[in-house]
Amino acid sequence: MVLGIAEIGHFTLTLAFGTALVMTIVPMIGAMRSHDDALGNRLMQTGRLAAGLMLAQIALAFALLTISFLTSDFSLKLVASHSHSLKPMIYKFAGVWGNHEGSLLLWALILAIFSSAVAVSRHIAPRRQAWVLSIQGMIASAFLLFLLVTSNPFLRLEIAPLDGNGLNPLLQDIGLALHPPMLYLGYVGLSVAFSFAITALIEGKVDGDWARQARPFI
Repeated sequence: MVLGIAEIGHFTLTLAFGTALVMTIVPMIGAMRSHDDALGNRLMQTGRLAAGLMLAQIALAFALLTISFLTSDFSLKLVASHSHSLKPMIYKFAGVWGNHEGSLLLWALILAIFSSAVAVSRHIAPRRQAWVLSIQGMIASAFLLFLLVTSNPFLRLEIAPLDGNGLNPLLQDIGLALHPPMLYLGYVGLSVAFSFAITALIEGKVDGDWARQARPFI
């Protein structure tokens, strides 16, 4: 069987789940080691690399799903259920997240973007950064596992229909088409504040320092 967009997208999401697990476990182990341990420092740096890799993997999966919607690939169950060949391009594009599976993928993408923002930040102490990335990895692992097991956006139909059902009429408004990404930026962005707060509890340093480092993300 020749691999298509759906198969590559599903495989990429599976890789992203594995990367999220690495981002959860490896920097945590590094952060738990002594401060002057060279191996611990390398393990903590792995979290930063994993965050960037996870973003690339989820972004690729999201791009592949977007291409499927824009090209009206009705062999995908999600496209057949939430798009139509005669829809304006903006609603084909909005159809990517105008459903349960696609909106979860968008959620995971924004989570990966914020995690990468933490990874490239230079004003966060390395040990604290490792803990924050580890907690972000836990959240990403949970969402990606749920996505893969119960809400796979890349399911194929055995027989592709000639056309799709179209986007929910309630979402066929420019405001309603654009509000989910804007809303998710706020919802998902707060995961960073949560991760900083949990890190402060783990470190036993609930003071102004962690709040100053978390402030740009909040």
